[in-house]
Amino acid sequence: MSYEAVIGLEIHSELKTKTKIFCGCATAFGAEQNTHVCPVCLGLPGVLPVVNKRVVEFAIKAGLALNCHINKFSKFDRKNYYYPDLPKNFQTSQYDLPIAEHGYVDIEVGGETKRIRITRIHMEEDAGKLVHSGNTIKDSDSSDVDYNRTGVPLIEIVSEPDMHTPEEARAYMEKVKSILEYIDVSNCRMEEGNLRADVNVSLRQKGTEKLGTKTEMKNLNSFKMVEAALAYEIERQEDVLEDGGKIVQETRTWDDAKGKTLSMRSKEEAQDYRYMPEPDLVPIIITDEEIEKYRAGLPELPDALQKRLMEEWQLSAYDAGFITSSRAMADYFAAVMAAEKLSPKLVVNWLMGDLSKQLNAENITLAESPVDAKRLAKMLALLEKGTISSKIGKQLFAEMWKNPAEPMDIVKEKGWIQITDTKEIEQIIDAVIAANPKPVADYQAGNKKSIGFLVGQVMKMSKGKANPALANKLLAQKLE
Repeated sequence: MSYEAVIGLEIHSELKTKTKIFCGCATAFGAEQNTHVCPVCLGLPGVLPVVNKRVVEFAIKAGLALNCHINKFSKFDRKNYYYPDLPKNFQTSQYDLPIAEHGYVDIEVGGETKRIRITRIHMEEDAGKLVHSGNTIKDSDSSDVDYNRTGVPLIEIVSEPDMHTPEEARAYMEKVKSILEYIDVSNCRMEEGNLRADVNVSLRQKGTEKLGTKTEMKNLNSFKMVEAALAYEIERQEDVLEDGGKIVQETRTWDDAKGKTLSMRSKEEAQDYRYMPEPDLVPIIITDEEIEKYRAGLPELPDALQKRLMEEWQLSAYDAGFITSSRAMADYFAAVMAAEKLSPKLVVNWLMGDLSKQLNAENITLAESPVDAKRLAKMLALLEKGTISSKIGKQLFAEMWKNPAEPMDIVKEKGWIQITDTKEIEQIIDAVIAANPKPVADYQAGNKKSIGFLVGQVMKMSKGKANPALANKLLAQKLE
């Protein structure tokens, strides 16, 4: 029997505010446990919350960037449930009147563009964090609670179940992350829990519309994890159905070490959260003028920037997509192009190649790169002018990674300036020809490919400093 997966994501993104959503406690990550807390976020008796205006502003910007309708009247509600990381025994969230609804993003998978609808975006406070003694809650003997994260402002972005493969789910989450970074409302540091997703998945027979029983996997905080968990869960559900079994509606957890999902708790009936309007907070009222002011303040978003790079710089869709995949990379590319007059394709190749390779090897961000945009631009200018060869360019980049000196100063110190003097290169060619009679004879017998070996010997003898194009030309002339 052939099945189709139906996938929906609830993406939770912490907002980039200095203080929490309803109190003045700091939101900074990594503080000693239970130090960024106060009577308001701990839910102690006799305190009143006050809405952080910046949270509302960021939520509206996110809604606009994700093509949502902004509701001019919205309100907060109490979502009642008990969990150890929720000190008030309710979460202040939004229910029937969220800040934004009916949006979408377009993703590209396998060369095809697909639109993923967004049901709603609502503001809420984050819960605390359970610190388990083991790897997961399933294999832990005990759990502590850190309330520092309690009250950190969140937006929850709820998609329609429009995705059918793990690749589509990953592409959707990557796109949302990219947009939130561009509008600068979230740090999106997934390793810190800034951005995470609850993933719902069910299977149905291909060609039918009736949805199957879904399972939910909570708090997946990496693209790789989302993709891997979905791939496993789809296969698991298919095996159950093929064996004549039934899928149980439940919450499951992803065990990264074992590479599998594990059952946490049954959700056979929809949980009744007993939502009620939050009596201590006034409704949020937004005017058309305010909405348009926020819309006008949005930066150029990834899709529009990708299109412009393709038109202005004649970059391919793939290259432009790489540059716009994160705001940090787009800003870095723009800074390199502004610093020197360079070939856009040359810049992209270096960003995609040596720079990304080094960042990944050291597991650091672009902001932490020891080679900033201006220095890279100066290095690439030396390449384009022919001051250094491409081989020396790679050596120079490696040296710049550990040496803060200017690229030209390093080149002079190392004696790496490219040899363009015809007589000097001819002397090297004469020595190479004398030392390699067989490749010379092969070339003169009609095997023109052997010139590649001889050019390589010229580059080796010149320690990479000979101009390759000039060496090739002069060598061909000599051999003819």
